[in-house]
Amino acid sequence: MNVLVTGGAGFIGSNLVRALLDRGDAVRVLDNFATGSRTNLAEIHPVSADRLSVIEGDIRDQETCRDACRGVEVVYHQAALGSVPRSIEDPSTTDAVNIHGTVNIFSAAREAGVRRVVYASSSSVYGDEPSLPKVEGRIGRPLSPYALTKLTNERYADLFSSLYGMTLVGLRYFNIFGPRQSPDGPYAAVIPRFIQALLSKEAATINGDGEQSRDFTYVANAVQANLKAASAELPAGHHVFNVACGERFTLNELHRILSGMVESPVLPVHGPARPGDVRHSQADITAIQERLGYLPETDMEEGLRRTLDWFRMGSRPA
Repeated sequence: MNVLVTGGAGFIGSNLVRALLDRGDAVRVLDNFATGSRTNLAEIHPVSADRLSVIEGDIRDQETCRDACRGVEVVYHQAALGSVPRSIEDPSTTDAVNIHGTVNIFSAAREAGVRRVVYASSSSVYGDEPSLPKVEGRIGRPLSPYALTKLTNERYADLFSSLYGMTLVGLRYFNIFGPRQSPDGPYAAVIPRFIQALLSKEAATINGDGEQSRDFTYVANAVQANLKAASAELPAGHHVFNVACGERFTLNELHRILSGMVESPVLPVHGPARPGDVRHSQADITAIQERLGYLPETDMEEGLRRTLDWFRMGSRPA
């Protein structure tokens, strides 16, 4: 089918683009390359290249969104400005990209008669809700501007489904990691930062005491969730699902596992805790398993091995 992937040059988006091309879809990418990498798309196999088109543009521009949505059956909306710390330092830009840009995509999809919109939400919407595991119907107060933007995306999806009869599926990602995730910059995620430090025989920095826990989820599981969310028999309306493995590991445990894999004796150092971070996060994945047939085929340790292999080969996002 003809599909659109916003943010298709990014980490999750580029992995999704590859999966869509592999199954024979014609894929249109919309990306402004602010955080995405041209290298991620340059690596597309030549056999698939004729089914890939790229629009360089910003989701904050309504006309660009209209052009991107014309003639596609499914929109996979991955474009966003990530990172809790970045949103705390610059809430205005995070708001403009994540809220205004998402409303533009939802509106353009409606105008174009798109069959389904699958969009990236986040486990951050659970905020200060203390119970574990996290269940879709029970959320708390957002702890960062980023979390608030993702919660607002879900509210807009609710509204678009009720006003216009659209089918929208929100995927609450839990700490996705894997190949093509950049270790560089002040807002890099923890796993690529740890891997880069360990392979360089340097001390990784753990924010806080390291006993905060996360449901680390390999990117192939997120890709699977997107594909199933687009094809599952769902009634018109708004549907939200956790995307995770249903397990949690502390940052200290994560570092010990990675240290063992690379046989590094270098101990981590601890820095200050980050404002806006939740203490513990673990998903209940019952709903996505029962309604979409999702199964996390790659557990955290196998995902870490695959990610390490990718880094060891010298592959890096540009």
